[in-house]
Amino acid sequence: MRLIVYYLVFMIAGDFAAYFVGLAVEYEWGSHASLIVFLALYFLFLWVAWLLAVWMTKPAEAAQAAS
Repeated sequence: MRLIVYYLVFMIAGDFAAYFVGLAVEYEWGSHASLIVFLALYFLFLWVAWLLAVWMTKPAEAAQAAS
C-alpha cells in the first residue's frame, strides 16, 4: 500500500513539474514544442516516480541480509 501512495505522490509532483515546464516552453517557443516537451517529461516522470517509490519502500531486512 505504501508503494502505491509513494508512487502517486511522486507522480503528482512530476505532473506539476511537467506542466509548468511545458507552460514555460509554450510561452517561449509555441504550442507544438510545448506538447513535445510535456509528453517527454510526463513519460519520464512515470518511470522516475516508479523508481523512487520502489527505492523508498525497499524492505529493511533485504539491506541487512546483504551485509
